[in-house]
Amino acid sequence: MQQPLVAVSTDVRQFDNYTWHAAPRQYLEAAIAGAGVFPVLVPSFGDRLDLDELLSSVDGVMMTGSKSNVHPSLYGGDASEANGPYDPDRDATTLPLIRKAIERGVPLLAICRGIQEMNVALGGSLATEIQERDGSLDHRAPVSDNQDERFAIRQSVSIKPGSCLAGVFGAGDVMVNSVHRQAVDRLGTKLQVEAVATDGTVEAVSVRDSRSFAVGVQWHPEYWVKSDSVSQRVFKAFGDAVRAHAAARAATRAAAE
Repeated sequence: MQQPLVAVSTDVRQFDNYTWHAAPRQYLEAAIAGAGVFPVLVPSFGDRLDLDELLSSVDGVMMTGSKSNVHPSLYGGDASEANGPYDPDRDATTLPLIRKAIERGVPLLAICRGIQEMNVALGGSLATEIQERDGSLDHRAPVSDNQDERFAIRQSVSIKPGSCLAGVFGAGDVMVNSVHRQAVDRLGTKLQVEAVATDGTVEAVSVRDSRSFAVGVQWHPEYWVKSDSVSQRVFKAFGDAVRAHAAARAATRAAAE
């Protein structure tokens, strides 16, 4: 089966006396097993990269989650150490890549940090330490050395009727594994809310009138993609959009020959 290429964001990390540009295995596994695509890691070198050339060569873009947060200077927030850690090289790469992918109609799936990047890229802002807000749930992972426990499916989110995700799940409530301490605050231009938690926290967004699938989710469908139907449907919808984009590009090339 053909595997269309999908560009995947990377974190910049320091270990083993090297600077690494890397992505967690779970996202790459989910791209292959859940979406049926070929994940290609994009190093975080900001404006040194020709992102237009990249988007001419791939049929999808996926933004991964990360321990780091989008730097608050990019949305007028408090750039304190408490709101970190930060990864400015990733910010300099992912935000323009998101904008260009949307402009060109390249399918986009943004997860966890990715939905926050998506919101900031389109002019929105983020709320920090949301567990401290009156009436807010504690969306952080429980303290545990067991990753399955940390990423357990325990939270209900409500899918907006008529939304893109309603076409994936149907309208109503689904159970997800949402793990975060920041969230969408002011909604970015062109974005619409797809799903909310019971406390009103935005849990998914999409690009209004997008030319293709362009969705951000705050939860982690990559973690249980092999066993959870909600997680599987997210990646299947993304994969289907990627293959449709690849087919349309192939048809355009054939018509030009």
